[in-house]
Amino acid sequence: MGPGIHPHTLPPRPQRSQPKPATTRTHKLARDNLYHPRGNTYFFKSQFLTTLPYPSGSYAGKNIIVTGSNTGLGLEAARHFVRLGCSRMILAVRNLEKGNQAKASIEHSTGCSEGIISVWELDLCSYSSVQSFASRVSAELERVDILLLNAGVCALKGPWRIVEEDEEAITVNVVTTFLLAFLLFPKLRETARLFPDTVSPGPTMTVVTSLAHTYTDFRLSRTAPEGQLFKSLSSPDRPEAMFDDHTDQYFISKLLQIFLVRAMAAECPVEKTGVTINCVQPGFVKSGLFKFESHVHGLFAVAFGMAMNGLVARSTECGSRTLMHAASQGGKESGTHGGYLSDCMMDEPGEFVTGEEGRVVQERVWRELRGKVEGVCPGVLKGLEV
Repeated sequence: MGPGIHPHTLPPRPQRSQPKPATTRTHKLARDNLYHPRGNTYFFKSQFLTTLPYPSGSYAGKNIIVTGSNTGLGLEAARHFVRLGCSRMILAVRNLEKGNQAKASIEHSTGCSEGIISVWELDLCSYSSVQSFASRVSAELERVDILLLNAGVCALKGPWRIVEEDEEAITVNVVTTFLLAFLLFPKLRETARLFPDTVSPGPTMTVVTSLAHTYTDFRLSRTAPEGQLFKSLSSPDRPEAMFDDHTDQYFISKLLQIFLVRAMAAECPVEKTGVTINCVQPGFVKSGLFKFESHVHGLFAVAFGMAMNGLVARSTECGSRTLMHAASQGGKESGTHGGYLSDCMMDEPGEFVTGEEGRVVQERVWRELRGKVEGVCPGVLKGLEV
C-alpha cells in the first residue's frame, strides 16, 4: 500500500555536474536457494546497510518521459528530474485526473515554471494507446533524452485477465512496454545524432524491473511449443489461472524484461546508436504496486504486508534514487549498456539469466516478442536496425 503524496522540503539546486559513472558490485554474494539465488544476506544488506546517493547534477535542456508517474517510484523520480532542472517532463499515465494531481504535487514541491510538466495519456493495456502516445511524442517533442519505463502491474490474485492477446501482467509489463520502447527508440537515436554537444552523457532507455526475477525458474520455457511461449503464458489452463495465484506470473514478467533489455542492447549497440539501454531493480519499496486486500488475500497476508512495508521497505523517494541513477548512465563510458543495476551500481542478475539455459531462453523470448510486436505494428522493428 503506497503512501500519500506529500510536498518535499528540497535543498537548493546544485551546480551543473555530470552523473557519476556506475560502479560495479564485485563482492561474492550469498546464494541460499534456487528461487532466490542472492538470498537473505543480499536482501537485508541492500535494504538496511546501503545508503543511496541523493540525486544531483543538472538536467537542463533535457526532455524526459516517465511512464507510470502519477504515483510511487515514477512520481518521485519525476519530481527529482524536475527539481534538477529538466526542460520538459512528460508524465505518461493511464488516468489523467491522477496525472494532473501528480503534476500539481511536483509543481508545489519544486516551484518549477509553468509548462515544464505535461500529462499525457498512456494505457499499456491498449495497443492503440501505445501507438497513439508514440505518435504524439514523435510529433510534439523535438528530442527525448531519457525514457524511463516504470509502469507495471502486479495482481497477485484475482481474475485471470486477458488484455489484448495476453494475460494482463505479460501484456503490460512485457509486450506493450517493449512495443513502446521500439516505437520511441528512433526518437532517442535522433536525439543522439542531432544534439551531440548538448545530449551528454547520451540518451538513455531504462526499464524498471525487480529482484523478483530471481524467484522463478520459468519451467514453462522448457515445455511451451516453439513459437507459442506467449500463448502458453496466457493459457487459462495454467495452474496460476486455475488456482487463482498469479505470483509466479509477475516474477516471470520481470525475468522477461531483463532478457529483453539484454537482447535489445545486443541488437542496438550504443557505439552505433548513441543510446544506452539498461534496467534497474529499486529494492523493496513502499509503492502502490503490491496491494493486499483482506477479502482476497486474508487478514494474515494484509497484516504481513503492512508490517513489511513499515519495517523493511524503502520510501518511494529513496527507491526512486535508483531509477534516477540508472536513467542518467548514458554513453558507452558508463558501461551500463545492457546492464542490470541495483543500489546505484552495476550488478549481476540471477544465475538463470546469465547461465547457458538463460541464453537460449533469452534468444527465444526475443525472437517470439519480435514476431508478436511486428504483427501488432508492422514495420516497428525497422527502427532497431543499425
